[in-house]
Amino acid sequence: MASTTHTTSMANAATTQKEWLLVDAENEVIGRIASKIAMLVRGKHKPSFTSHVDTGDHVIVINAEKVRLTGNKMAEKEYQRYSMYPGGQTTETAGKLLARKPQALLEHAVRGMLPKTRLGRAQFKNLHVVVGTEHKHSAQKPRVIDLNTIK
Repeated sequence: MASTTHTTSMANAATTQKEWLLVDAENEVIGRIASKIAMLVRGKHKPSFTSHVDTGDHVIVINAEKVRLTGNKMAEKEYQRYSMYPGGQTTETAGKLLARKPQALLEHAVRGMLPKTRLGRAQFKNLHVVVGTEHKHSAQKPRVIDLNTIK
């Protein structure tokens, strides 16, 4: 009985096709949209997904200031940062952070859903969060994607 062997094809940096996608975050719940964006940035929606290669797409998120939080999280959820100086730890509520730096809220949520490795840091650079509807990546001709169609 003759046996045939098959080799599994794996994606590498030369064979991956990165696409530019445009996502509108208006009136979307932050955790739900962040998990779908993280999946797009990692490339898990592609059949050629390889866990050790950056196969993800570039994702442009517009209207980051219009993202929603459920419950009373605008007043109660706190974000901490530390300046590395004694007494330099500051806390800020989600509402104040959204007013001061709206894109930071969505970036923080997506970063927490990516791998904590070198590859995860490289994949995070493929995320472009913009306040408002105007972005500087129109030359790449991003494809508008509806996140409700993605599982």
